[in-house]
Amino acid sequence: MTQWTHVAGKGNRNLKLYALSTCGHCKKTKEFLDESKVSYDYIYVDLLSQDELEKVYSEMKKYNPRGSFPTILIEEIDVIVGARIDEIKRLIDLND
Repeated sequence: MTQWTHVAGKGNRNLKLYALSTCGHCKKTKEFLDESKVSYDYIYVDLLSQDELEKVYSEMKKYNPRGSFPTILIEEIDVIVGARIDEIKRLIDLND
């Protein structure tokens, strides 16, 4: 069973971050979420076993057919590809 890491925080939106452990844009996005103190789950796809990697990557590509990172899924409706901080703020109501 694939293990997502949960980060406790504010908000009740179902937010998932598909990331690579070596990706600078993924790191920037994760740091933003941490600094914003929002609740989210993340997974480093490149650290999974081959079977898990194929399963999770296939699942991610349903939302982001290009398969690029980071991919953020909000409520399984909104998809943000890349470190697009302004768009993340807008979709999780973090605007000042």
